Amino acid sequence: MTTSGKRTVAVLTHVHRPSAIEAARRFADGLAACDVITAVPEKDLGELALSGPTIEPLDLDDPDVEILVVFGGDGTILRGSEWALQRDIPVLGVNLGHVGFLAEADSHEIDAVVQHVVDRSWVVEERLTAEVVVEDEHGEEVWRSFAVNEVSIEKAARERMLEVLVSIDDRPLSRWGCDGVLISTPTGSTAYAFSAGGPVVWPGVEALLVVPLSAHALFARPMVMGPQSTIAVEVVRDPADLDGIVWCDGRRSFEIQQGMRVTVHSNEHRLRLARMSQAPFTDRLVKKFGLRVEGWRGAARAD
Repeated sequence: MTTSGKRTVAVLTHVHRPSAIEAARRFADGLAACDVITAVPEKDLGELALSGPTIEPLDLDDPDVEILVVFGGDGTILRGSEWALQRDIPVLGVNLGHVGFLAEADSHEIDAVVQHVVDRSWVVEERLTAEVVVEDEHGEEVWRSFAVNEVSIEKAARERMLEVLVSIDDRPLSRWGCDGVLISTPTGSTAYAFSAGGPVVWPGVEALLVVPLSAHALFARPMVMGPQSTIAVEVVRDPADLDGIVWCDGRRSFEIQQGMRVTVHSNEHRLRLARMSQAPFTDRLVKKFGLRVEGWRGAARAD
């Protein structure tokens, strides 16, 4: 448990990445110098080789944890979000992966991260998340989860398409034979949905995206819904009796059968991302995707 009067910061690390381990150790040392406790999942303590009076196993029910700092890529941040989201704890990501859209800092900025955490000089950016409910053919709930990036309803077998009926706010929209359907948040618009041809949506926009995956239909374009909309995807009965699978952020899954219905709407819990600065999303987009703002003509002239 947290020592009385002490500040506690939770740390989650990609323990199979040496650079992440080294960054987490440096961060914990920086907090120790300021008498701030570093709380680490018990299973990670051995990998990180951390010890001392300011190192504690993370108590998942500790109400005094003020922020979660994650060392890794977006996948590790999504893993940390599973814990932080339900507790409304802000998450600060330090990128040691590839693109790292959810991360706020890079590994060479550890000293700055320590200072911002010690000074509590972060700002919180709230992101819309999605709630997912699966019902059987009788309308009984059989599974419930959440998604920070996206919900994907996909076919389970390569040899056949998934037949689905998509409805918006209890009104049928279209029936597709497809590889699947993505329902994405603005945060996820730069992830799977982007690769599938969906639009990039700025984080401040309250919306849900519907992106068909290789749909055989005349009308099969990405669509943007309001935050109050409810999107339902029903797996239509088929003589082949093929099943599908629903994934949340590529981390939590549930097998769905013919006649089941997947419903997605805005979640009451928001992902709270801690930011050390209020850099515009446009700058982040240009940096993370390496966009050539001078264009190919400008680049040619520069050469």
